[in-house]
Amino acid sequence: MMLGDRLDQLRRVPLSAVLRETGAQRDRSDKAKWHTPRGDISITGMKFMNWHESRGGGGAIDLAMHLNDLDFKRAVAWLQRHFSIPPDFEPPQAPRHGALPSPDRSRLSVVKHYLVHERAITPTMTDSLIASGKLYADQRCNAVFLLLGKENKPVGAELRGTGPQRWRGMAPGSQKNLGYFSVQAPDARIVILCESAIDAISCLLLHPASLCLSTSGARSNPRWLPALLSQGLPVYCGFDSDATGDAMAEQMMCLHPSLRRLRPSQHDWNDVLKSRSA
Repeated sequence: MMLGDRLDQLRRVPLSAVLRETGAQRDRSDKAKWHTPRGDISITGMKFMNWHESRGGGGAIDLAMHLNDLDFKRAVAWLQRHFSIPPDFEPPQAPRHGALPSPDRSRLSVVKHYLVHERAITPTMTDSLIASGKLYADQRCNAVFLLLGKENKPVGAELRGTGPQRWRGMAPGSQKNLGYFSVQAPDARIVILCESAIDAISCLLLHPASLCLSTSGARSNPRWLPALLSQGLPVYCGFDSDATGDAMAEQMMCLHPSLRRLRPSQHDWNDVLKSRSA
């Protein structure tokens, strides 16, 4: 395939898929509007507009550049990794040091209230995650869920807004292919892949003999997945019960035939947990 054809394919990746991959959250009342760490973005076909920054563009490459703060080549490489388009060039991505938000213990009560009272995460689980360092609050009252890589070193973080405007995203420079957020039982017998840290925590509360981890967005082939599969435990794809979750799960199972599907009975695992806690 010629480079121009490949770039055209990348530009035509649905903007909604790019937004989901970066952790953006669709507005409940306006399906064209998405909440992102960079402000609200509206999409019309292959055009997008960030009303907070008064900036717009067209095509998936432009959107990937905007959302991830990347230049053109790095945005192309990012799209190739996440949407299974054969690579042509992929410049090395050096870690951006100091990108993780600083902890602010004075904001912990806000994060704990959000997780316990709005997400039905048990206080015991919340306190355990805080004590382990995998969860903390930043200065903006965001819940910060650490992605850990080799030797349990942080390689990024999922962010979840707990204020009046609810959103989710990634800390700048997060490298989702180098690690993940996870929670597990000491005697875990199965592995369940989820789309977010909150879903992974919820899934463990629902399946207490599991290792539950987040892929930080529905994506079919994280770089660390083959090593996880080689550990011998049954691995299930627990992505959301929607079109994107089903499509990514099917693609993942095509790439890794030993993997099986475990579909939440509601939209996601946190919805299931909240319904059982009501």
